[in-house]
Amino acid sequence: MEGRCPSGVHLEMSDLTAEDYVEHRDWGDARVTLFANEVPGRTDLPRTLPEFTTLAVIEIDGEIARPDPDPEIPSSFRFLRTSRPGQGSLSDEPTNGLELVLISAAEPAGERALRDWTDFVHLRHIAEAAVPGFRMITPYVNADDEGPRYLHFYEMHTDDPEAAFREMTPRVAERLGGEGSAAYREWAWHPQLRIDYVNTFRRLA
Repeated sequence: MEGRCPSGVHLEMSDLTAEDYVEHRDWGDARVTLFANEVPGRTDLPRTLPEFTTLAVIEIDGEIARPDPDPEIPSSFRFLRTSRPGQGSLSDEPTNGLELVLISAAEPAGERALRDWTDFVHLRHIAEAAVPGFRMITPYVNADDEGPRYLHFYEMHTDDPEAAFREMTPRVAERLGGEGSAAYREWAWHPQLRIDYVNTFRRLA
C-alpha cells in the first residue's frame, strides 16, 4: 500500500466503529489502516463469510503477534504474499479504496488449477484492462488451516471504489470480445472457484 509490498496482511472484520476498533486492538508498531464497507449486504455475489461494516488491514513484515480473541471481532485471518508477483503498478498515491476478494477451491485437488487461473487469466486481464482507479492487485495465501484459502487485494486510488469495481467487468468484456465470447467466459468463471467474499471498501483512517 502506497508503494509498499508487505510480506503479509492480517484482516479483521467487525461492526465496530473506527474509534471503537482502536480501543479494542493494540498492534504496537504495525501499520493499521481502516476501511468502511461500501455495499453492506450486497446480493449480486455469493459468500460464505458473515457481513461486516469495518475492515482493518494490518501490514505484516516479519512475525507480529496476534492479539487475544475478541468477541467484537468475529472474523480474523492472516495471509502471506505468494511467490507469484502482483499485477498492476505500485504507486505512492494513497490507497483510498479496496476491492477485497476472498476465494477457495471447490475441492482440495483443484487448488493448483484455481490458482493458475486467477494469476494467469483472471487477474491478468483485469490489470490489462487498465480500469481507472485500479492500481495494484496482490495475491496472498492463508497462513492458517481455517478460512478462505486465497486473498486478492485490489488497491485503488479513487474516492468511489464501488464505481471503479462496476466498471471493471464491462472493460474486460470489451477487450475480450464481449460477454458472449469464449475468452470472456474463461475469464469470468472457473469450475474450482468458490467465492467466500467480495466487496468494495472506502478508507477511513
